[in-house]
Amino acid sequence: MTMGSTVAVGMSEVKVSARAGDTLVALGLGSCIGVCLYDRRAKVAAMVHVMLPESNGRGQSPGKFADTGVPLLVETIEKAGGSKKDCLCAIGGGAEVFSFSSSTPGLAIGKRNGEAVKAALKTAGLRIMAEDLGGNVGRTVSLDVATGVVKVRPVGGQERELAKLG
Repeated sequence: MTMGSTVAVGMSEVKVSARAGDTLVALGLGSCIGVCLYDRRAKVAAMVHVMLPESNGRGQSPGKFADTGVPLLVETIEKAGGSKKDCLCAIGGGAEVFSFSSSTPGLAIGKRNGEAVKAALKTAGLRIMAEDLGGNVGRTVSLDVATGVVKVRPVGGQERELAKLG
């Protein structure tokens, strides 16, 4: 039997796995958001590491933006054998890690990312089961392929279960 592994989901990346034992992980999310999608029937997991709210027509790195990253996430999980209708999702991140963000609303990237991700998920017809957004501390989000368990660990804090999507 092959052991699973940690699959790092870097900035702007979309990763998918159907291998029990694998865990998808987005490390150190500040204003970025880790969007976890899990097909509980096919046991396929996917995650996108969104950096910015909208692409404004920029075609490069669709995973970088909420408006293009979420559709790419759905496409990726379906190519791996999942079905959108059987998918549940959880999201984490969207912190305002820089003090100037709160005094300059236009720079509140974390909050804007959260709103854009929620809008993109709604447009895609996906239901958010749990979220851990905002605050001023970065976090790591992980998704276990075998169980669909999403965990969140704030910087300097304890890891906790956010949702069980499986």
